[in-house]
Amino acid sequence: MQVIELSDELLERARRVRLLILDCDGVLTDGLITLLPDGDEVKTFDVKDGHAMVMLARAGIRVAIISGRESRAVRKRAEELGVAHLYEKAWIKLDSYEKILAEEGLKDEEVCYVGDDVVDIPLLRRAGLSVAVADAVGEVKEYSHLVTERGGGRGAVREVIELILRAQGKWEEALSRYTK
Repeated sequence: MQVIELSDELLERARRVRLLILDCDGVLTDGLITLLPDGDEVKTFDVKDGHAMVMLARAGIRVAIISGRESRAVRKRAEELGVAHLYEKAWIKLDSYEKILAEEGLKDEEVCYVGDDVVDIPLLRRAGLSVAVADAVGEVKEYSHLVTERGGGRGAVREVIELILRAQGKWEEALSRYTK
């Protein structure tokens, strides 16, 4: 993660995060979808994003995915990474968001949401820490507290997770598993 000047307000928002909610297409992936003749699809995920999600979960911060599409690839990846909540075919993402918060017993200010397109704006407006990936549409960036340096499917999620863990003083502990 490049060292950048972060405002005290942004760091305080990151300190409060207890749940990271991610859009899928355009955030966990680059947004490209390859449709196969049998109707299945191919998506590509960044392994560094996935590993960071595991590190975040080990640090006690839960991860959820809310996607407007349905995909076996996403279900498989979520299972591999131990994602706590996966909502697919979420046409109105705010409904899924509210269900997750109720199940987790959390408030908006304890949530970080990462999105890339206009369908994500209602959640960005609610979350305590709202993040747009670098290649998000302009309107999404306007509703975000932070815009990542990396694009969707290219390390943006890793960037957000490192910010959260560093702000909460948990990065060194998460890293110690690999440096001892």
